[in-house]
Amino acid sequence: MARKLRPLLALPLIIIGCSLVGGFYGSRVNVMLAAAADTTQPIEKDIDRFVRVYSLVDRNFAQPLDPDKAIYKGAIPGMLETLDPHSSFFDQRDYRVLMEEQRGRYSGVGMQVGPLNDKTVIMAPFPGSPAYRAGLRPGDVIRFVNDHSTAGLTTPEVADLLKGPRNTKVKISVSREGSPDFITFNIVRADIDRKTVSDGFWLKPGIAYIKIVSFGDNTARELDDNLKRLGENNIKGLILDMRGNPGGVLNEAVDVADHFLRKGQTVVSYHGRSSPERILTARNGNHGRNYPIVVVVNRNSASAAEIVSGALQDHDRAWILGETTFGKGLVQSVISLPEGTGLALTTAHFYTPSGRLIQRNYTGMPLYDYYFHEGAVRDPNDVKMTDSGRTVYGGGGITPDEDYVTPKLDALEGELYRTVLFDFARSYFAGHPAPITQGWMPGDDVLDRLQGYLEAHHYRFTESEFQQDRPWIRRYLAREMYIWAFNVDESDKIFAQTDPEIAQALDALPKAASLVEAASKITQERMRGQ
Repeated sequence: MARKLRPLLALPLIIIGCSLVGGFYGSRVNVMLAAAADTTQPIEKDIDRFVRVYSLVDRNFAQPLDPDKAIYKGAIPGMLETLDPHSSFFDQRDYRVLMEEQRGRYSGVGMQVGPLNDKTVIMAPFPGSPAYRAGLRPGDVIRFVNDHSTAGLTTPEVADLLKGPRNTKVKISVSREGSPDFITFNIVRADIDRKTVSDGFWLKPGIAYIKIVSFGDNTARELDDNLKRLGENNIKGLILDMRGNPGGVLNEAVDVADHFLRKGQTVVSYHGRSSPERILTARNGNHGRNYPIVVVVNRNSASAAEIVSGALQDHDRAWILGETTFGKGLVQSVISLPEGTGLALTTAHFYTPSGRLIQRNYTGMPLYDYYFHEGAVRDPNDVKMTDSGRTVYGGGGITPDEDYVTPKLDALEGELYRTVLFDFARSYFAGHPAPITQGWMPGDDVLDRLQGYLEAHHYRFTESEFQQDRPWIRRYLAREMYIWAFNVDESDKIFAQTDPEIAQALDALPKAASLVEAASKITQERMRGQ
């Protein structure tokens, strides 16, 4: 913290903060939290209890008590952990990062960094960023930032050094495999836009593919821009990929669903103890565009991604393929607190248009089991119907219309996935300066070279294991090498084009078309019956 808070003031500040007006996690929808006017006496008693215990600890603990640690690392997180798995406290840095992720913009050089062998390594420069234009590459180890050594610094600390006001200069020195000396880059920082929607492309004539990575302040606009660039009137089918999407801004999820639904259709509703029910509907509608949609999800698709998936499923607007989603349907109100900190507090629950609860049960469950569940268990008592009369269940995420079970990695695949493919790509391009071309896939010569690399570095595997995993290795190695040779966007593109789950989604487009047709007929019959 920038300065110490007086301990006796900390809890009142928390309570004052909780009475402020906050937005849904990442959204701009205002929610008035419970007023404390009629509960003054109980709150004063609670504060008195806390102060007595805190004073006792402060006077008698074996070492001087750090108020910041006791309050911001202990008392507040401890209180929130007793509520639900998602209410949480953000210190200054975490709150700043949360706001940057929501806005999708910060000032810096524009690259993803990560820890590797106790060093901070560039994983991928963002396409078009100052880092990308300057020539920084994946695998470069960051040694100095403005002549400040990164030895002993964590990756978040190095990332903070790279950020700074727009148009300011930063000097970055890196070590690169194949280069005997450090390489220094002088870069001018800029505003970095972090895309939440990957560049869409045509999987085949008339069939578009778009991946929504997360929901930030500009997701709906980014989706619209992609559809306009592709020429939405030419789309005969859409694969909408939301695997691994953790959610984010509520309003953006509503606007994304709005683009595909009819005007006036319900997208989502929410209500809680101090939040009266509110129903959010499509305000603009799809303007008659009813091309079939297959939405691809997995167990890590959560929150806003589940709102979109649930709305399109309930209205029979899309065929959902993949795994049962995470089941995170708690409305998180993010509240700014003093000292640049923040609080995410659960204030309501989300419900799909048919009325099913998205949130799965978390009572009596360790946090580890909650976050690393094998699959959400739907509530057999939460049974609803889609517009065309199909049965859907709530209380356990969004159950797909068609399952796709992602094969578990075997021992060799797991080893390769963690760091080996990244390390091999770094070694490969250090000795092969000639660029690869678009559409390239690793041939037998490259795979044989990888096998030799594994043997030289004493990885344990058998010949039969390597041959069995060869198709998987080819795909994942191509994804890694495209990042090095081109950029992340091109890597995502080649990976999707060779993805067996996306191939199954293409085969499911006729089912999506049948849903749209059935829902349309039922709607017309209902209108005639009125």
